[in-house]
Amino acid sequence: MFNKLSHWWEARHIDQLEITPEQWEAAVASWPVMTRYQGEERDALRQLTLRFLVHKTISPGGGAELTNDMCLRLATMACVPILHLGLHWYDHWSTIILYQGDFIPNRPYQSDDGVVHSQAPGLSGEAWLRGPLILSWESICETGAHARHGHASNVVIHEFAHKLDMLRDGANGAPPMHPDMRPGEWHQIFSAAWDRLSCDWEHHRPLPLDEYALTNPAEFFAVCSETFFEAPHKMKKHMPEVYRLLCQFYRQDPNANNTAQ
Repeated sequence: MFNKLSHWWEARHIDQLEITPEQWEAAVASWPVMTRYQGEERDALRQLTLRFLVHKTISPGGGAELTNDMCLRLATMACVPILHLGLHWYDHWSTIILYQGDFIPNRPYQSDDGVVHSQAPGLSGEAWLRGPLILSWESICETGAHARHGHASNVVIHEFAHKLDMLRDGANGAPPMHPDMRPGEWHQIFSAAWDRLSCDWEHHRPLPLDEYALTNPAEFFAVCSETFFEAPHKMKKHMPEVYRLLCQFYRQDPNANNTAQ
């Protein structure tokens, strides 16, 4: 009975959105990753996006003016990682705050030189453990396979990967494993990749992803996730074992039929 009522509520609110397939297509047309999803999978992604919009609240921050296209694009990017996982992976939180540009957190910040400042520098995104997810629209528009210092960038996928990571023991680079995955293998392969890339960075060798990944294990998983979806060919070539595990976790192989390089 509860499931029937839930489906009725969801369908009713989706109808009230009054968003046509054509409107959705127009909002996501300029994102190259969308060429990867066709036919039934594309229809499923559109439907999941609409479900996301009725279950989550996108609120403006700092006087930003939101449009349907902005919300559709953000929601679609957020739904790509969970397309074969399910919307329930985003349970336990409800709000996204969208700023026009970078936002400044209202908290002290210690710079590399040890000086404590009254405010942190501007951020393009932030995910709170038991709270909202905050994003910058300008950073969303800078998405791409080579958008950040020549490396893949997608602030939406990055921050939503943090939310997935937080589902088990907080943000530590180890999201919940599926029953057919071995947690020990995840730790072994991601640790080995971390060590190898750290060595490359220390010796000034080129990296296959942005060096921000080496901040901590949580950021490593988030940067690997955005690279996985935005530049899968590059990740599979340079980090094949990490790529294999992300295929298992996200239940997708974006390189299998990838035209978004």
